[in-house]
Amino acid sequence: MITATKRLFLDRPTTEDAAGLHVICSDPRVWTHFPSLRHSEIEQTREMLDRWIASWERDKLGTWIVRIPGSQTIVGYGGCSIKQGAFWNLGYRFAFDAQGHGYATELSFEAVRQAKMSLPGLPIVAYLLEHNVASARVSEKVGLSLAHRGIDAGNPDPNAIRLVYADRRLSPEELSETMRQ
Repeated sequence: MITATKRLFLDRPTTEDAAGLHVICSDPRVWTHFPSLRHSEIEQTREMLDRWIASWERDKLGTWIVRIPGSQTIVGYGGCSIKQGAFWNLGYRFAFDAQGHGYATELSFEAVRQAKMSLPGLPIVAYLLEHNVASARVSEKVGLSLAHRGIDAGNPDPNAIRLVYADRRLSPEELSETMRQ
């Protein structure tokens, strides 16, 4: 089932998407904000894809595969996925050549809309590193506000600062759940 926005086709992932996703996930140009997460083996991409497929089966919403209408090339991925059973996690990544066209904002608006329709009681959260100013702007455009700023535990860069944006004020318990990421 394909969801269409003004300029994008958003589709549920399938195992056949692994090679196209790996092109994005292995490209160091799309991991400038967190280089240690870049995929070096296609098996990493397949494992990620398996988690996304399971998420769709369980929650009826999750990470989409993003294509431009008229093309079978995957230009990105993203959406809202339930984490810890406690919140929606908004995330995305686009191929280097697809960045800077407003696709992240367009996808994020649709993901937030569908998450709110699906389970409105769950907060919507976006994680990003402080130096990722473009993602902070996207979060703010889709109605999220800064809920937390702190050291990014587990990041290979000991100076990395993690920002948590949310669609509502988070209780201490909710914030704690989001930090178990």
